[in-house]
Amino acid sequence: MREILAALLTGFLFGLGLCIAGMTDPAVIQGFLDIAGQWNPTLLFVMAGGVTVTFIGYRLVFPRGRPLFAAKFTLPTASEIDWPLLSGAGIFGIGWGLAGYCPGPAVVSLASGRGAVVLFVLSMLVGMMSVRWMRTQRSATMPPEPA
Repeated sequence: MREILAALLTGFLFGLGLCIAGMTDPAVIQGFLDIAGQWNPTLLFVMAGGVTVTFIGYRLVFPRGRPLFAAKFTLPTASEIDWPLLSGAGIFGIGWGLAGYCPGPAVVSLASGRGAVVLFVLSMLVGMMSVRWMRTQRSATMPPEPA
């Protein structure tokens, strides 16, 4: 139960920070990406704040040896730059630039009830499920690797 409450509190703080910083407004994101027009540096400051908090947080938490509400840290192990990473990053960037949302702010913006946000989140979910389905299909049709 502590883990669930910690996740809920963390998600709430993250969403609140996104709202306060204006990251739930697609115009702010698109303004940041419009370097040749009316450039809006707000996102740059939000990113710098996030990197600073993460940098300090990692140095405070890792020496403890384990998280407060879990038995161990679960960190990503992948270190390879491959086609799925590059294509996913490209699709993410195109969608972010066109819609002005990335997953976190889009989920937070669902509370607004705007149709465009609901459509974006539904499209995002369909895309995620499609990729999962394609990976399942590909792994099912690939021959086993030689031993």
